[in-house]
Amino acid sequence: MDLRPVKLSLTSGGQLLIEWSDGQRRVYRPGELREACPCATCREKRNLPPPPATMLPVLSAAETRPTAILEMKPVGHYAYAIHFSDGHDTGIYTFEVLRGLGQPEPG
Repeated sequence: MDLRPVKLSLTSGGQLLIEWSDGQRRVYRPGELREACPCATCREKRNLPPPPATMLPVLSAAETRPTAILEMKPVGHYAYAIHFSDGHDTGIYTFEVLRGLGQPEPG
């Protein structure tokens, strides 16, 4: 069976709700999606060794706010590009990747 999203919506709490072609409904936290970004830059950053504990990161104003999904655009018939509130928008989330993330909607 070729699973694909049939409906996308944002919950009142700002989470993404995807209804899948097999009837399953999954809820995604924007931060979870952002942390799992499949773009080359994010994959590379995830594979770097952690910075020393004494190093203080410098964050932009956008990075200090909770992550939100601003926009989603289909990419062909296999994925979505997601634009996040921190300005990041280069990840292509395949349906397979999306199905592996999130949690079934409590019900």
